[in-house]
Amino acid sequence: MSVNDPISDMLTRIRNGLRNRSRRVDCLNSKVCRGLAQVLQDEGYVDGFEVVEDGRQGLIRVSLRYGSAGEPLIASLTRVSKPGRRVYSKVEDLPRPLQGMGIAVVSTSRGVMSDRKCRNERVGGELLAVVQ
Repeated sequence: MSVNDPISDMLTRIRNGLRNRSRRVDCLNSKVCRGLAQVLQDEGYVDGFEVVEDGRQGLIRVSLRYGSAGEPLIASLTRVSKPGRRVYSKVEDLPRPLQGMGIAVVSTSRGVMSDRKCRNERVGGELLAVVQ
């Protein structure tokens, strides 16, 4: 199966896994997807991830995280910049989802990072996704 947009494919797999109450989901491996998984882990939205070799490009196995009552910690996972319409943002214009309770994932020249880290390092970039 050919995937044109691996980032939106990863976000959809995570959304579907949360809806099905899965413990983990497997996503296609790419550098940007590994960076996205690292940001989700650093911000506490997923328990962790590991890269699994499958003889081709590999898989990213993401362990999903739930609250004490079994509710998913991610309420909304939205793709902002798409292949047909790229969205770039300066550091001053980065969104603050839920007044700072959510995160925006940004692809910068220094790698994939959250909006908080972008503000600390004073760097903007392509706005990949918003997690609430």
